[in-house]
Amino acid sequence: MTQPIEWTTAGVRMLDQRRLPAEECWHTYQRYEEVAAAIRDMVIRGAPAIGIAAAMGVALGVERSQARDLAQLENEFATICKVIAETRPTAVNLFWAIERMKQRFAELKATPSTTEEKLAAIHRGLVEEAKRIHAEELALEEAMARHGAPLLPPSGVVLTQCNTGPLATGGIGTALGIILTAVQDGKQLRVLVPETRPYLQGARLTAWELKQAGVPQTLITDNMIGHFMKTGQVSCVITGADRIAANGDTANKIGTYSMAVLAKEHGVPFYVAAPLSSLDLTLPSGDQIPIEQRAAREVTHIRDVPIAPEGVPVANPAFDVTPARYIAAIITERGVARAPYEKSLRKLLESNKK
Repeated sequence: MTQPIEWTTAGVRMLDQRRLPAEECWHTYQRYEEVAAAIRDMVIRGAPAIGIAAAMGVALGVERSQARDLAQLENEFATICKVIAETRPTAVNLFWAIERMKQRFAELKATPSTTEEKLAAIHRGLVEEAKRIHAEELALEEAMARHGAPLLPPSGVVLTQCNTGPLATGGIGTALGIILTAVQDGKQLRVLVPETRPYLQGARLTAWELKQAGVPQTLITDNMIGHFMKTGQVSCVITGADRIAANGDTANKIGTYSMAVLAKEHGVPFYVAAPLSSLDLTLPSGDQIPIEQRAAREVTHIRDVPIAPEGVPVANPAFDVTPARYIAAIITERGVARAPYEKSLRKLLESNKK
């Protein structure tokens, strides 16, 4: 499966997901500001992949810094982190990755050595940390898949939302990684793929990845979901998550909440797959999760072609929040959490720290 991001000696290389599936276009970014713009403009998207990109952007900024003393580098580092943190507000992985890079910077700064040695160690160490975050993401997604695949039925139709495969994560994927693993294990599954308006991540990206993997699929429009639920054509639902509050309320791509309500109404299990880095236990519920508002043009245009009257008022929230009561289980790299999530999620998070 195609990986969306990699660290190279020339810079951070990314697959431009805005151009898929028509064209595979790669960019190599040599400045951290370019990486920040790529995150903001959705060259790369998906919470785990955004985290990897954030770490690489921070590492790139530090590696290319011309600072001659530690105080100057610290000032530049603070600016780099601030610029990248301002790109996307909802995906907690972005802030998790930045905080981890800050911790590594502090550790390297504290080592006893000369200023020149310390600067070199920080340059080298932050690049190594960014690469480590990427490698860890692949390993944890493989672990998540091992926990999640047994929850899927031996045969049937799995409904998903948006894009949660390698393109969104830099690994094998979260929800889609679980589906792909279940198919590799011999389960006879077909995937129902909603287009995911307005950015069409389902139609453009998930359908592309499933076709690459040779997994049976059916592409539908978003407003067909209720019909397929009501007619008994959905065995289970599995989605990703951009942020999970302490009580299990989950922010994910817009349309996920409606899908969860329909699943509850029709007795269809609704699962969420996300790494523990997506947990935000500082928020007691999903009411406190910030919801990114994106540009009106994403709704009024498709591929620069206008589909609405010029100047029409537009609302474009990128995410919605699914209350925990609709979620049958949350699948992580450390195991499966079930209600009450306040206890089960914290227990998994604590086990991850041991």
